[in-house]
Parts: sequence; structure tokens; C-alpha cells
Amino acid sequence: MSQQNNKDMAKYFYRASAADFKKIPGSPVAYWVSDKILALFNGRSLAGSYFSEGPCKTGNDDVYLRVHWEVNSNEIGFNNHWCFCSKGGDYRKYYGNIEHVIKWDSSSKEHYRKDKISRLTAEHVWSREGVTWSIISSKSEFGFRLLPSDAQFNSVSPTIFKKDVCSYSELGMLMFLNSTVVSSILSILNPTLALNVGNVLELPIVDVLESFLKKEEVLSISISDWNAYETSWDFTNLPLLIQRNTKRSTSVYYQALRTYWHETTLEMQSLEEENNRLFIEAYGLQDELTPEVPLSEITLICNPHYRYGGNLTDEEREQRLQSDTLSELISYIIGCMMGRYSLDREGLVYAHSNSVGFSELVAEGAYQTFPADGDGILPLTSEHWFDDDVAARVEEFVRTVWGEEHLEENLQFIADSLCLSAIKPVKKSGETARETMRRYLSTQFFKDHLKTYKKRPIYWLFSSGKEKAFECLVYLHRYNEATLPRMRTEYVSPLLGQMAGRIERLRLQKVDAATTEAKRLDKEIDSLTKQLTELRAFDDQLKHYADMKITLDLDDGVKVNYGKFGNLLAEVKAITGDKGE
Repeated sequence: MSQQNNKDMAKYFYRASAADFKKIPGSPVAYWVSDKILALFNGRSLAGSYFSEGPCKTGNDDVYLRVHWEVNSNEIGFNNHWCFCSKGGDYRKYYGNIEHVIKWDSSSKEHYRKDKISRLTAEHVWSREGVTWSIISSKSEFGFRLLPSDAQFNSVSPTIFKKDVCSYSELGMLMFLNSTVVSSILSILNPTLALNVGNVLELPIVDVLESFLKKEEVLSISISDWNAYETSWDFTNLPLLIQRNTKRSTSVYYQALRTYWHETTLEMQSLEEENNRLFIEAYGLQDELTPEVPLSEITLICNPHYRYGGNLTDEEREQRLQSDTLSELISYIIGCMMGRYSLDREGLVYAHSNSVGFSELVAEGAYQTFPADGDGILPLTSEHWFDDDVAARVEEFVRTVWGEEHLEENLQFIADSLCLSAIKPVKKSGETARETMRRYLSTQFFKDHLKTYKKRPIYWLFSSGKEKAFECLVYLHRYNEATLPRMRTEYVSPLLGQMAGRIERLRLQKVDAATTEAKRLDKEIDSLTKQLTELRAFDDQLKHYADMKITLDLDDGVKVNYGKFGNLLAEVKAITGDKGE
């Protein structure tokens, strides 16, 4: 080979000493690593400032682990029956993902100590803040989050704790671990999708003036974002409703909220980049790293670039965000109907068991502005059979919150928003806003609810079958032995009479109808007859289960309890894994 060809070939090869690999913990074959990064491993490592303890292992998560919305909210807390537990989750930085609770009564803790495949965390870290992350990432980045002092952690959420003598606080460490410096070094130490404690403790650390880091600001934004959604334990209010008393149109509120979300996302991006600059300078890596953070890495739910990924256009992302936000409004409205939430109180109002204590809340005036449903049974029908069905009460809520003056405009905005992504718009003859909302509630709401609540729904869909003759939502925490008998006497039996009566009236109309009209009537009669047949079969099943006087033990979880009602409920297999009992 000529000397010139030799020079040309040299452009395509790295030259590295095998001895240099040994300077890096684990001796990875990282031939591209610069001398500056190699030199960092000659100094201190994170292991000198932080330590780890083994995670809590239940030995049987089906028995000892739940999502917090499944159980009695009165029994959640560090010194209570259930304790919060970090269990991995999606890629997210700084705060969030703690949705699970672990059994924490004395007998359960004794089980963790003594069972061969279980493990109890060391007591000296029980009430300590830590830094946790999901051990598996779907991408090359890992999100480090604050572990609150009232939470445990399991094997898919490795966690580290600050030693008594340490130059970094928990918040400072959180900023460091989510920096581009750490991302770059971790790609050397562990270029896989699984990140263990050992790799994190091997990180080289240098001193940074924490007073210059944007710690509190970053954490505050992340906490506010997480708590703005109803699956957060600390959810207080829907952002769309915060300024509701000015009685303006919903579209104006949404646009103001969207502007706020955009500004918040850009602020978070700026704060993260400022932190990155400080760490890059401290590590002397100005020539190798840049502080920029792409929008897709700003892990706020209100940021559509993160929430929906990078495969959509800006317009598609905006449409999905608007549609999802209005779907979340409907979910919150149903929560107010059920008494879970209230316009008169912030946060979770009722999530106990067997409806115990609910009447006392009503008597206290907890639901004055928008009354909660009396029995926790909400008819969800494709036609307006009941005056107080879900669609009618959604309209009542919109009127209550934003006033009569903007009612039609607001209903239309909600309907149009749902058609952007949640449901398909009707192309031919069109439909009114009320019909669109009823169609969403009848065909899509429960699917969205299953997704939001991760197949552990709190509003259960009782359904007569594919003809949708009768469907209703029942709130898990208000279900009791009287629920099924009341469903039958107050809803199903009256509906049987209404359907039979309408069929008879349609037959009488058909006698004098023209040919075209007669065909339309025939079609409607046929549809109603099928629904009536389905409803009668459902009524027979409902009577059988009502006579059984089924009780629920919330500690058993949704998966077990949902299967107690046979085929009265929709999506049984998706939730329980089988067809029910």
C-alpha cells in the first residue's frame, strides 16, 4: 500500500491502548474515549458520596403490590396498611412515576423478612430521600428521579442514598445524574438498555457550586407537571379549570393553558441547559459536549414532543394534545359525578370502600356546586334514555362551570376537540355537538379510561353486550351490595318498558307510512328488537348476580374483584386475563 493510501486509511481508524481501557471501571472497549474523560476516572467516584441498599422484594407482587387508586385511600401512608413504592416506569426525569403501593402492615413486613424469595429494605433507609431510576430504558437515556422519604423501591427501581459526609445534596445529585455529562459517561460505562447501581456508583464526580444549579426550579416544574394529572396521588385540580370563575369560553381557557405549557417547556429546557453548562465546565468537557437538550428530552407530560414522540408533525402533536386534554376534562367531570372529585374541594375527595362515609360528605356540603350522583351508577347509553345519564350530566357540568351564555360554543369546542384524535369525525350527514360527545362516551371513554388507569379501572363498565342496549359506569369505591339490585330496579327494568313501548309506537307509525319512511322504521324496529332481546338476557344475569350479594375487598385489587361479575362487565379478559368467573 502506498504512503498516501496509508494516510487515507488512517482517517477511518482509531488508535487506542489496551492499557487505557483498564482505567475505566469494567474495562469496556471504548476506543473513542478522549484523554480528558479517561483522566476523570483517576479521581473520586460517586461511591464515596452515595450508597445503595437492596430493594424490597415481595415474593408475590399479585398479592402485595397495587396501584394506589385500587385500594382504600384511607389506608395509604408510611405508617399505614399500604406504603408508596417506586416500580420503574417510563422515561421521566426529576420527579414522578410513583403510582404503586406495597403492603406495609406488620404481618406483610414479617413476610418480607422471612420468606425465602422476599426481602425487606434496611430500616435505616425507610424514611430517607433517595435518587431512583428505571432499571430498563426503552432508549439510550435514563431518567433519574427523586424518591420521596415516604416511599419504598423494588428491584426495577434501583435507588441510591446520600452518605452523611457528601459534597452533593439529593437535589444536586439529581441535577448531575440527569446532565449530558453523565449521559455521555454512562454510554461508556454501560452502553446497554439496563442500568444497574454499580454503573452509577462508578461515575467520576468533581465539585460543582450547587448554589448556581437550578435545582429547586427544575424540581418544582417537574412536580407541578406530574400532579396536574389525576393518576397522581397529589392531584389537586384540572389545569383547564383553575380560572373557571370568569365564565369565558373553553377554547379561550385551552389556548391560555397551551401557551402556559409551551412557556413552561421552554423554561425547563433553558434551566436544564444552564445546569448542563455548569457541569460541562466543571468537568472540562467544553470541547466535547454541548449543553443543548432537545425538546423530546424535556420530560413533561404537557410537552407534546416528549409525550407523543418524534414521528408526528407539529400539527398532529397539537391535535393530539388538544384532544387528550378535553378527554381528560371528561374524565374529571365523570370523577365529579362519582364523588371522587368536587368543584368545592381540591384533590381526592372520596376513594374509600363500600361507599362508607359518602353520605356524610354529602351532608357536609362537599358537592354543593355540582352534586355527585346519588348511587354511583351512571347510565352510559348511545341514546338519551335517562335524564341523568352521563352525557346529560356532562352538559350540566359545562353549564355550571362556564355558564349558560357560552354553553353551545363550549359544547362544540369539546366535540370538535374529541374529533381531532380521540374519535373519528362523522363525514356524511354530520352530528350535533351533543351527539358527538354521546358517541365518545358510548364508544371510546372506557377504552381511554383503561389506558389511563393501566388496566386497573376505577369506573367499571357494566354492559349488556355488543348491541349496547344498556351500559353504565359504577365507581369501584362506592360499590356495595345494594349496587346491582338498584341497577336493576332503577335502570334496567324501566328501560325494558321504555324499549318495548317505543317498538310498539314505531309499529303503529309504520301502518300509515310511505315506502321510504316504512323502510327506515323497519330498520329502527329491528335494531330496537335486537337491543330488547339483549337487555332481557342481561336482566336475567343481573338478577343472578344481584342475588349473590357480592362484596369487594379492595386489598385484593381490581384484577381479582373485576372478575367476580362474570360477563356483566366489559373488557373482562383485558383486565383479569381470563373471561371471569
